[in-house]
Amino acid sequence: MSPSLEKILSEIEQLTPEEQLTVMEHLVERMKKHIIQAQPKRKWSNLKGIASYPLLGEDAQEWVSRTRREGDEHRKGCQ
Repeated sequence: MSPSLEKILSEIEQLTPEEQLTVMEHLVERMKKHIIQAQPKRKWSNLKGIASYPLLGEDAQEWVSRTRREGDEHRKGCQ
């Protein structure tokens, strides 16, 4: 652990519980912003070609009905 981190942690220990909570909230919000910025924005055009080949000739409504039915059967089997 670096000396500066040790100093910060010892100073945090001297704070009241409410102040420590404020420090935690600040760090959580900071990390949320960092994580959101690190994730690339996805575009619908990037999904092109991801669907498996059989979907190309299958009617959309038939596909929805089939996948829902398969999902229901799978969930029943997991119970």
